[in-house]
Amino acid sequence: MEARAAAARELLLAALEDLSQEQLKRFRHKLRDAQLDGRSIPRGRLEGADAVDLAEQLTEFYGPEPALDVARKTLKRADVRDVAARLKEQRLQRLGPSSSALLSVSEYKKKYREHVLLQHAKIKERNARSVKISKRFTKLLIAPESAAPEPEALGPVEEPEPERARRSDTHTFNRLFGRDEEGQRPLTVVLQGPAGIGKTMAAKKILYDWAAGKLYHGKVDFAFFMPCRELLERSGTCSLADLILDQCPDRSAPVRQMLAQSERLLFILDGADELPAPGPAEAAPCTDPFEAAGSARVLGGLLSKALLPDARLLVTTRAAAPGRLQGRLRSPQCAEVRGFSDKDKKKYFYKFFQDEWRAERAYRFVKENETLFALCFVPFVCWIVCTVVRQQLELGQDLSRTSKTTTSVYLLFITSVLSSAPATAGPRVQGELRKLCRLAREGVLGRRAQFAERDLERLELRGSTVQTLFLNKKELSGVLEAEVTYQFIDQSFQEFFAALSYLLEDEEAPGAPAGGVGALLREDAELRCHLALTTRFLFGLLSAERMRDIERYFGCVVSERVKQDVLRWVQDLGQGRPTAAPEGSEKPEALEGTEEPEEEEGEELNHPLELLYCLYETQEDAFVRQALRGLPELVLERVCFSRMDLAVLSYCVRCCPAGQALRLVSCRLATAQEKKKKSLMKRLQGSLGGGSSSQATKTKPQASPLHPLCEAMMDPHCGLHRLTLFRCKLTDAVCRDLSQALREAPALAELGLLHNGLSEAGLRVLSEGLAWPQCRVQTLRVQQPSLQEELQYLVGLLWQSLTLTTLDLSGCQLPESMVTYLCAVLQQPRCHLQTLRWRQRREGCGHTASQPRVGWVPGGLPWTLQRSTSGVAGPSRVTAPKPSP
Repeated sequence: MEARAAAARELLLAALEDLSQEQLKRFRHKLRDAQLDGRSIPRGRLEGADAVDLAEQLTEFYGPEPALDVARKTLKRADVRDVAARLKEQRLQRLGPSSSALLSVSEYKKKYREHVLLQHAKIKERNARSVKISKRFTKLLIAPESAAPEPEALGPVEEPEPERARRSDTHTFNRLFGRDEEGQRPLTVVLQGPAGIGKTMAAKKILYDWAAGKLYHGKVDFAFFMPCRELLERSGTCSLADLILDQCPDRSAPVRQMLAQSERLLFILDGADELPAPGPAEAAPCTDPFEAAGSARVLGGLLSKALLPDARLLVTTRAAAPGRLQGRLRSPQCAEVRGFSDKDKKKYFYKFFQDEWRAERAYRFVKENETLFALCFVPFVCWIVCTVVRQQLELGQDLSRTSKTTTSVYLLFITSVLSSAPATAGPRVQGELRKLCRLAREGVLGRRAQFAERDLERLELRGSTVQTLFLNKKELSGVLEAEVTYQFIDQSFQEFFAALSYLLEDEEAPGAPAGGVGALLREDAELRCHLALTTRFLFGLLSAERMRDIERYFGCVVSERVKQDVLRWVQDLGQGRPTAAPEGSEKPEALEGTEEPEEEEGEELNHPLELLYCLYETQEDAFVRQALRGLPELVLERVCFSRMDLAVLSYCVRCCPAGQALRLVSCRLATAQEKKKKSLMKRLQGSLGGGSSSQATKTKPQASPLHPLCEAMMDPHCGLHRLTLFRCKLTDAVCRDLSQALREAPALAELGLLHNGLSEAGLRVLSEGLAWPQCRVQTLRVQQPSLQEELQYLVGLLWQSLTLTTLDLSGCQLPESMVTYLCAVLQQPRCHLQTLRWRQRREGCGHTASQPRVGWVPGGLPWTLQRSTSGVAGPSRVTAPKPSP
């Protein structure tokens, strides 16, 4: 293909150089009206152009071979028939018969599908091996995006069937553009997920399956894959029609006819989070598919539906970015790519190794490493783990070297790859690695993924060992010669090397990038999402163990200054965040009635969780504890916790310092569990009644999704002082685990359970934990209007608890019988309660008088419970001062 293009360019230039100045002038004049598929070169580009300029313009605008057809016809019209005849003859000799006749749209559909199948049948792995996409692709879990949790309708332990994550087979891909609950069919679908989760692979598989006739049959005539990062780095202007022609097998595609039926087009925008926010100059979006504009404006027009509003759009984006894109999307349907299920991980291992014995050994080892096995839900991490384990098996190395954080897995992969270089080349390769890291850092901070040959030459990387190992070479056809660019084998590797650069390079060394680690951490909010993974890698590399690895493998001494700068940044972050309202300060109306106003979605909403991920990557308890001292209260709002999210939160809670507070607001704690098929023997045992052991298994309660967090709270070093759960659906299973944590948590002194939909069984089991002799909870807040008679369990624990001194029942409806019971319990000698808060709203506004109730507390001291019978809730406070000894 490239050879034919080069030959066509040579023939065109030779023909134009044969023209006299007068003939060239006539050719330019006639060329202004020469059209191919309704398109002609803008007249301004033709003024004063010589033969070389005209050849470049023709080739760039129409493509090498179609340009020959346009030039030959224009030569005839300019009355230069001898040159036109010679061009036709030479073309026939070198390129064969002309294919200038345009195919109809229906004919071109078949040709284009065959082209897509050929182009995307194989994919390049990160080590430059090509494998068939059908053999390498392993199904992923894809789930519809959960709506913001409602206070009364948070997901149960088993989510309803429509919300269940589905494996990415043809049926699931077809459902992406299916009708929603209201019968509307979306035109924009967003696939979101973290880096390396498999979004791009899934998008390419959708394109391949469409070309194979498995998807969107009779609905989509043409599908186009648009890699946003690559397109944004193109110089100059282009139109949507140009981008479409770039993906066609030739430049003679009937683009105008294709665009006339835009409702039958599918555009796949891969990595739309790379698109910059539209500036003032882009206030008017691109609306004409033939208008030449910057790539960002063209892609932005597609994204916002200003361009081809009836076309289907499939957008992939990192999980942290959809909030930033929401304002630009029109009625999107979102789905979350959740990576591999446990079953799919095993399938991936067997596909990767092919040898059954090696696959089984590798899989068993990784599965025994619980944390590492959990990380393998990300397909790219799974590939790295498989690559490293395969190398260790081939070299007979100890498999236990394989680590348990994403950072350590990446570092191990890089050191394993570099170990293939001769030992004598060690110092040279280490120097090359520093330069490669500098290149990655420049690209990340400048939002560049492609690098020209001059970039490599400037850093003396061209032809180096690290270029061969970690950079992919890509040739793009230019006008007169091919343009060569380089990019990292994966975007996440560029981000890893960028983070590594801060540890390998001394900031004061000559040629070192300016700004230091502060340039990464103190970027504006617009870039924070873009730099999230690099920041996470930086934290992971700062652990004492990783720093020792860097010194050992890369021959440099890492300065502690970087670690201190990062620690200071975290603590400054805590000082800059607004403090939460003190306990008990909420207005009754806000707690009892309507929901709090939702914050605008964006990166800041889940920024605390991203920070916890950074701290988790360090796996250094002392560092995490010191960092969290600057964040006295962690607040996570509207997070739908995955298994990995809870593992990260649990680790940070285990390491938190004394006095730490944690508040979870409107979080979904219950996640859908993967259904496991029972073996035939177990099903037979179940149908026949089974044995006693089978019955015991049936009655054994399952651990809740909150179990890891509850275990962390029981750690002897955990300093969690206050836990508040607000509008989080607490199932009975969650209450069981939380009850066990209350019995053993070494520092938990305050517990807030606010509008969590507690059941009677859940409240009973929580009361048992609070009444446990070793429970250290001193302040308990419960707010839930639906609880009435069930409160007997909480009231009953007042004379059992040795530590509970403050009880806040604001917003709870206490019936008369419960108030009588409360009075009786308060008179028990063993009751240690000192403060009782209670707000109660009574139905009916006709009563305005207040009647006091009088009772007695230990020691004969009077107490007064003031109940408001007005329509507006009024606070009541009971204070029982202890008699002096």
